[in-house]
Amino acid sequence: VQLQASGGGLVQAGGSLRLSCATSGQTFSRAVMAWFRRAPGKEREFVAGISWSGGSSYYEDSVKGRFIISRDNAENTVYPQMNSLKPRDTAVYYCAADKSRTVIPGRSEYEYGYWGQGTQVTVSS
Repeated sequence: VQLQASGGGLVQAGGSLRLSCATSGQTFSRAVMAWFRRAPGKEREFVAGISWSGGSSYYEDSVKGRFIISRDNAENTVYPQMNSLKPRDTAVYYCAADKSRTVIPGRSEYEYGYWGQGTQVTVSS
């Protein structure tokens, strides 16, 4: 297993969750990392991405101002802090890595060669 996502769960609207994506097996410290999500009946969509250094981050419009992505390369882990959660944030969340990029993450799932197994986030109203 190279990417291991965890931290999902059930939370009430307005609450917060912090997901984690731990990497192993090979180094991803020079790769862009991203989180995607797939809601029931929908395609997997980009949520947030971060450069290899953590100095630049990018967000899907609906999560801007609510989600914060960060990474700790010493711990080989990427975190999205998800605040002010809404029922529409309910989805399976996946972490992904693209070793061909170092700064600007792509927004298409097809650009990522490494995926975690997904963790369920459910936001109740």
